[in-house]
Amino acid sequence: MLPAAFTDRMKKMLGEEFEEFLQSYEENRGMDCSAGQLTGKSQALRLNPLKGDCGRFLELSPFSLKPVPWAKNGYYYEESDRPGKHPFHEAGVYYIQEASAMAPAAFLEAKPGERILDLCAAPGGKSTQIAADMLGEGILICNEIHPARAKILSENIERMGIANAIVVNHSPDVLAEHFPGYFDRILVDAPCSGEGMFRKNEEACEQWSPENVRMCGERQDEILDYAAGMLKGGGRMVYSTCTFAPEENEGSISRFLKRHPEFSVVPVSKFEGMASGNPEWIKEPAWGIENTVRLWPHKLKGEGHFAAVLQKEGLAGTGEGTGRYGIQTGISEKECKEFTAFKKEYLNKELGGCLIRFGEQLYLLPENAPSLHKLKVLRPGLHLGTIKKNRFEPSHALALSLKSGEVFSEVNLNLKDGMAEKYLSGQTFETRSESGWNLITVEGFSTGWGKAANGIMKNHYPKGLRKNW
Repeated sequence: MLPAAFTDRMKKMLGEEFEEFLQSYEENRGMDCSAGQLTGKSQALRLNPLKGDCGRFLELSPFSLKPVPWAKNGYYYEESDRPGKHPFHEAGVYYIQEASAMAPAAFLEAKPGERILDLCAAPGGKSTQIAADMLGEGILICNEIHPARAKILSENIERMGIANAIVVNHSPDVLAEHFPGYFDRILVDAPCSGEGMFRKNEEACEQWSPENVRMCGERQDEILDYAAGMLKGGGRMVYSTCTFAPEENEGSISRFLKRHPEFSVVPVSKFEGMASGNPEWIKEPAWGIENTVRLWPHKLKGEGHFAAVLQKEGLAGTGEGTGRYGIQTGISEKECKEFTAFKKEYLNKELGGCLIRFGEQLYLLPENAPSLHKLKVLRPGLHLGTIKKNRFEPSHALALSLKSGEVFSEVNLNLKDGMAEKYLSGQTFETRSESGWNLITVEGFSTGWGKAANGIMKNHYPKGLRKNW
C-alpha cells in the first residue's frame, strides 16, 4: 500500500505516465536474459577488475548475464542464478548491486591517482565501484556516520580486495574541518526519504511521510554545504538520492546552487530510459536544473534514482593539497622486520605506501595519505597482518588484495570438484605444495590463505566467514 500523499504527488508530477509508473509497483520487473524481455525482479551485479581479468570471469560465469548500459562491468542476472551463494562472491570477484545505484559512481568518472571522498558510503556499493575505476592508485576515503553501518562498509572494502581505501566514521562537519579543498571528486549519496526503494523495501514505505521528506531536504542542504568546502577548484561532485521527491532532488540542487554560485550543473549523456530533471516541479529552480538526471522504474530496468553532476569553478587540481594535519608518517621496514622477512619469502610484488602499526597489527596506507590524527578510523588502508613474536601472520585482507602470480606459492582450486566450497567451509586438504604460506585461489581469483606442512594444507580462511555449502 503506497501512501496516499505520495501517490497524489506522483500523479501530479507524471500526468499520463502515472498509471505506467504505478503498474511498475505491481509487477516484478526484471529481465529474461535469454530473450531480452522484462519478466522477473531486476537484479544486478558488478564485476571487480581489482581481482583480475573480468573477461575470464565472463568465460567461467555460471550465470545468465546482460550488460547494464550505464555501468562498466555491470550486469543483470536472473533470480535463479543466486550469485550470493557462490565462491566467487566470497572471493570479491563481484559485488551485488542494484542497477540504478551504479549510475552515480559512473557519473563521478573516478580516475587512478586522484583523491576521492565517498561521504555517505555504507554499505559500500558505490565505494567499491569508485575503487574499481581508481585501479588501486590514489586515495579513497569512505565515510559512514553510523558505526554499525561503517563496520559493514569496512567488511565490503576488504572483501573486494581494495588496498587504497581509508574507512572513517564521522559526521560531515568533522571531515570538513580535516579536509578543506582536499578532494578531486566527491560522491554525496545523500540520506533521503527512499521513495525509489518502495518496490523492494516495505519498511521504507512504512516510514515515509511528507514531514520526513522536508527533514531529509534540510539534512541534504547541510551535507552538501560541507562537501562543497572539501572539493578542490575544478573538482567534480555527484549528488544522488533514491527518491522521487522534487524537494530532495531538483530542490536540493537548486538551493545548493543559490548558496554556492561557484558550482554549476554539468550536462551528462543519458542512457535509454533516463530522463532530465524537471524545473517545473519546484519553486525557484536554478539555471541548468534540467541537466540533472532521473532514473524511473517504469522506463528502465532498475529502481528510482536521481543524480546531479556538479563542477566547482577554478583550475582543476587547485586547493590546499594536504589535509589539515598534513601527511601521515609511518614506520620503516626495520621496525617491522617480521613482515619484511615474510614479504621476501612469499610475495612476488612490490608494496608501495606508508606502513603504520597499531599494537600487533600492521597496515599499509596509500602513498601520501593524509594524517589520521583526530579521525575515527575503522580501516587505515590495507591490513597486512599481525606481527607476533619472531613471525608475521598475513591477513585475509592481504590475500584478497593479491592476484594470481603475485606470490611465490599458490594453490588453485576449481569449481568442478567441490574443493572451493570445502576450503570456504574451513576444511584442510592434501597438497604437494612446499611448506609455508600459500595463496589459495579459486579459478585463479584470490580467496584466502593456507599454510602447508607435511603434505597437508592447513586452512586459514577466517572462522567468522566460514559457512556450510
